[in-house]
Amino acid sequence: MKLAWTREEMMAIAAARLLPDGAVCFVGIGLPGVAANLARRLHAPDLVLVYESGPIGAKPKVLPLSIGDGELARTADTVVPTHEIFRYWLQGGRIDIGFLATAQIDRFGNLNTTVIGDYRSPRVRLPGAGGAPEIAAHARETLVILRHQRRAFVERLDFTTTVGYLDGGDARERLGLRGGGPRWVITDLGLMEPDPATRELVVTAIHPGVARAEIEANTGWPVRFAAEVATTPAPRPEELAALRDLRARTAAAHGRPSGE
Repeated sequence: MKLAWTREEMMAIAAARLLPDGAVCFVGIGLPGVAANLARRLHAPDLVLVYESGPIGAKPKVLPLSIGDGELARTADTVVPTHEIFRYWLQGGRIDIGFLATAQIDRFGNLNTTVIGDYRSPRVRLPGAGGAPEIAAHARETLVILRHQRRAFVERLDFTTTVGYLDGGDARERLGLRGGGPRWVITDLGLMEPDPATRELVVTAIHPGVARAEIEANTGWPVRFAAEVATTPAPRPEELAALRDLRARTAAAHGRPSGE
């Protein structure tokens, strides 16, 4: 039987549901931006989107190509200098949610967006840190979204770009980081949350049609499951319609097929 939605759509919708109305969200480009802008169209019209380039309260009608996309500035409540975004808004404790994507993640929610392979001679050079280390250090909580693949969910990061819970336990607190750390990891297979004591990521929900064995096979460490694992509610028609409309309008604006 053919599914009525794709796994990528399920991931975006599951992430959007976690963003509460009225929260201030420091949002990245790519998968975080899809989910955050979808949330605004569904249940969180007063979600305040903050971008690294300075827009505050951006309300883009199409997904931006980058943090420098003019759509963000045109639709924002205000635009401030980048240093003000970080010093006053982020370091000042005014960001509720930092929403990040990543190339690699380990069992304690540490992230790598720098290199794959040896730092001095990498197989792949990634986009780099950007504002992610500061966002993860200061936001009240962090959401991370990525596709669930073994090459992404690794036992040991090739490079630690952004700190989650370090090696677990109270390591984050001992380091003196003010933000609360990763609260959710959203993938195309399910949802993960940190164990309250060890801070190791634990699977707490599995998306429809996904088996535990698939999650185990695509995780580079012996992944833990919660005592009671929920099944993510399937996408509702209005959620799918809003997501597909957003993608179609974005594709039309950028002159490429909507499936890209």
